[in-house]
Amino acid sequence: MSQVPAKTHEPSPGQTVGPFFAFGTDYEKKHEVAAPHSPGAIVLRGGIYDGEGNAVPDAMVEIWQADSDGTIPRTRGSLKRNDWDFTGFGRAFTNDDGQFFFWTRNPGSVNGKPPFIAAIVFARGLPDKLHTRIYLPESAQDDAFLASLSENERNSLIATRTQQGNLHHNFHLQGDKETVFLAYSEE
Repeated sequence: MSQVPAKTHEPSPGQTVGPFFAFGTDYEKKHEVAAPHSPGAIVLRGGIYDGEGNAVPDAMVEIWQADSDGTIPRTRGSLKRNDWDFTGFGRAFTNDDGQFFFWTRNPGSVNGKPPFIAAIVFARGLPDKLHTRIYLPESAQDDAFLASLSENERNSLIATRTQQGNLHHNFHLQGDKETVFLAYSEE
């Protein structure tokens, strides 16, 4: 009967999210939820900022959304883009200036609710990912959840529309402009 050797090493401490997102999460055209310049395609761009307003250059954003007509995409293609299907899912890394962008479409209403883009932010120093939403400026006034928030909180979830019809939205991880992040429960 052999004896089990005594434990000689302490367990490693937990790790925060990032900054090495490219390992295992990178794939071609990951930011193309819709084919670039296809009918209805828009650009969603923005930045990620820390509590002091500094750009976060090593973050990742994932988005999920309905198509313009409110249908939830069911086609395969989350990791292999075919240049014509709308996949509903995308992933983008921030550049050295903390900026990201996606090719997508304006989401449509699902079950009569105001449309939004579900987003998850991964960044260095975070113990877990952060869930939030990006609302279209044209339909945000009709959302009961947004109505329950203060004006500053509400504004942190509403994108701005550019003159070209694209969307711009920033995520602030902390501070006076902190984005509202959502917690999910089983209840």
